[in-house]
Amino acid sequence: MTMERWIRLIAGAFIMASLALGHFVSPYWYLFTLFVGANLFQSALTRWCLMERILGRLGIKS
Repeated sequence: MTMERWIRLIAGAFIMASLALGHFVSPYWYLFTLFVGANLFQSALTRWCLMERILGRLGIKS
């Protein structure tokens, strides 16, 4: 898989997990959903993504 697909997969998993945790554990987990969404928004505008850097260091091809 390409790096872009990995990033989408991880972001989707983070969002689904935080929504489930917000529903079953504590509503404060919804803040994590907000964080992931804000990170996706800023990476679209600035073309800089921390997850892309992490995956690059793990050897994922872009």
